[in-house]
Amino acid sequence: RVTGYVLGLGSPPEGRELKAVLRVLDAVPVFPPAMIPLFRWTADYYHHPLGEVIETALPGGLTVADAASCRLTDAGRAALVAGEGDDAERRVLALLEAGPRSERALRRAAGPAAKALRALERRGCIERQPLLRGGSAGPRRERWARAIAAAEPAQGLSAKKQTVMDELARAGELPVRALERCVPRAGAHLRALREAGLVDLFERHAYRDPFGEAIVPDAPPVLTADQERVAGELTAALGGGFRTFLLNGVTGSGKTEVYMRVAARALDEGRSVLVLVPEIALISQMERRFRARFGECVAVLHSGLSEGERFDQWGRVLRGEVRIAIGARSAVFAPFEDLSLVIVDEEHDGSYKQEGGLHYNARDLALVRARQLGAVALLGSATPSLQALHAVRAGRYRELVMPHRIEARPLPEVSVVDLRACRDLRGPGRFISAELNRAMAETLERGEQVLLFLNRRGYASSPVCAACGAALRCRHCDISLTLHQALNAYVCHYCGESRPATAVCDRCGSAAIKKLGLGTEKVEAAVRAFFPAARVVRMDRDTTRRKGDILSILKALRAREIDVLVGTQMVAKGHDFPDITLVGIICADLSLSFPDFRAGERTFQLLAQVAGRAGRGERPGRVILQTYTPGHFSIQAARDQDVAAFYDQEIGFRRALGYPPFARLAQLRVADRERGQARAAAADLAERCRAAAAADASSHGLEVLGPVEAALARVAGMYRWQILLKSRGSGPLHRVLERLLADRPQLLAGTAPRVVLDVDPLVFT
Repeated sequence: RVTGYVLGLGSPPEGRELKAVLRVLDAVPVFPPAMIPLFRWTADYYHHPLGEVIETALPGGLTVADAASCRLTDAGRAALVAGEGDDAERRVLALLEAGPRSERALRRAAGPAAKALRALERRGCIERQPLLRGGSAGPRRERWARAIAAAEPAQGLSAKKQTVMDELARAGELPVRALERCVPRAGAHLRALREAGLVDLFERHAYRDPFGEAIVPDAPPVLTADQERVAGELTAALGGGFRTFLLNGVTGSGKTEVYMRVAARALDEGRSVLVLVPEIALISQMERRFRARFGECVAVLHSGLSEGERFDQWGRVLRGEVRIAIGARSAVFAPFEDLSLVIVDEEHDGSYKQEGGLHYNARDLALVRARQLGAVALLGSATPSLQALHAVRAGRYRELVMPHRIEARPLPEVSVVDLRACRDLRGPGRFISAELNRAMAETLERGEQVLLFLNRRGYASSPVCAACGAALRCRHCDISLTLHQALNAYVCHYCGESRPATAVCDRCGSAAIKKLGLGTEKVEAAVRAFFPAARVVRMDRDTTRRKGDILSILKALRAREIDVLVGTQMVAKGHDFPDITLVGIICADLSLSFPDFRAGERTFQLLAQVAGRAGRGERPGRVILQTYTPGHFSIQAARDQDVAAFYDQEIGFRRALGYPPFARLAQLRVADRERGQARAAAADLAERCRAAAAADASSHGLEVLGPVEAALARVAGMYRWQILLKSRGSGPLHRVLERLLADRPQLLAGTAPRVVLDVDPLVFT
């Protein structure tokens, strides 16, 4: 049994018998017909099954699928008592002793259990039972009560029943949950009152509100000359068909206000607006500003919502109850039919790329949606991607420049500190230079806030044995473990393996582990030691795991309850906190060492963005940029906030090497638990790619690079190889992929060796 999606009428296939539809899951369609062309385009471009594209687009929990539940047989109980089987089989039997479990739950609890399950089933120790999973999302119903107007006046009621009647008389009707706050066990009293003919009980759809606190409405401010000019050109373009604009505005120039002015015009014309932001951490700020301006016609869509909240938000968009949707990359599938404006904020950000399942880029799909619906696409950034700037130079995008901050506020002063001078120091002085320390002391003394940025979490990222010099490495990945002091454990950031902080060296057994390397936890500890009176908070993936953690940190920062915020790239983008006047970049070089032709671009964008968090209020800002490579052109361009200078140098490298935007790429990743099988499968696949290219006369110039071992050769026990297809145009690239998949239709089925196809890849590790 599988879930299907109806896209239209078709003809019965010849020679095949159609199976019966078991059940129609939805009373009304869950997406509009206007989205079907987007689904088809996505499936074709990314060479992904159409049904999985639709499942990715829909809110989680809607789709149901067959699963298997396992239960213990009498033979299994006997095997458990006798201690038969290997370790994995005994773990599975012990788990099933408490009752049936799904295969997914068994794999989570017992580790790699597939082989053990097959062996136990062959011996009759377990039985599989079919069941359906999923379908957990849907409308929530809530019980309400109202007094029956024609009923005779109640006589002889108890005090609590009379209180219930008084509340209903005052309000007319109330949810039972609200009555229970006034009267304990109100539900029992309501049932008695209903039997007496005094009260009517009924159900009503309950809206799950993801916003929480109410927002005070605002009034549009007077626009700057830059904002007025840009907003005027954009509003004039609305309704004129598909066009793409690049809003290139320095940090603090007021791009969000431009977004809202153009959105207001779209709403005045009765059309809808889609706003994408790269990360959930930025959604709160954006939705607060839009709700303050536009009220309750705003929906949010992102993975941080519960399944029920996301279902309700999706339904509000689908029914036309809201005209603006704001969200992270998955919001690109918001079920609008009448989009007039599609905004992609921080368009350069790599977070728009989905790296699991359907490998789509929400930035690119946003442009496709705008083109299909004849809408205006607006890409905004203070550090535009080379792809967008190249499209401007080629005449495909129209560039709108905002070179000044609002109220003529100056850009922050940037000082570069050469960390090579600190190499011989011991303790925190190696990564918090004397200049940064002095600047922090002065800033805190003035009562202003400090932001410290380091794009690496944990305490010590490179623990090594003091006895033999061996690194403390993950057993399943080719990478060092990272010490997390808050967890009191060493953790692998790729597969999640953890060991206690008392772990010993795998090579010699010594317990003397030197905690080398750097992470946000170590920076936080150093700041607390240097400034014990300061209120220091860390914002990274470790401190924001629970729902609401990000919002509480940002709220505390806004309320001046934090003096020093230490964080990873979560704090680098888009946030607007006027009391942050000092930004310290602890080590600017981390992303430069990545084996990726975009390393320089990412470094420039990240540094320029985090520097832009300083001085956004009335007081001027300062940035201290610490680096081991002060002469690198990415560092110098970030210091000067000079996008044009960076582009002019980087674009020459890309042109000479034939990399995007002068070429199109597709990556095939091969993984297997056996190193030799992974290598052999990658070599075979590369030859098939070359054969497919040779068979297509139009694919002249297409290169097949590899196979090569991945930079991280082993992750989660899987050995990894890569093949890169490079072509000057997208047509030859996709024709070769189509031929390859036609010859091997099960290539991407997920069986060993596992092959993943990534069109327009952003990650090469």
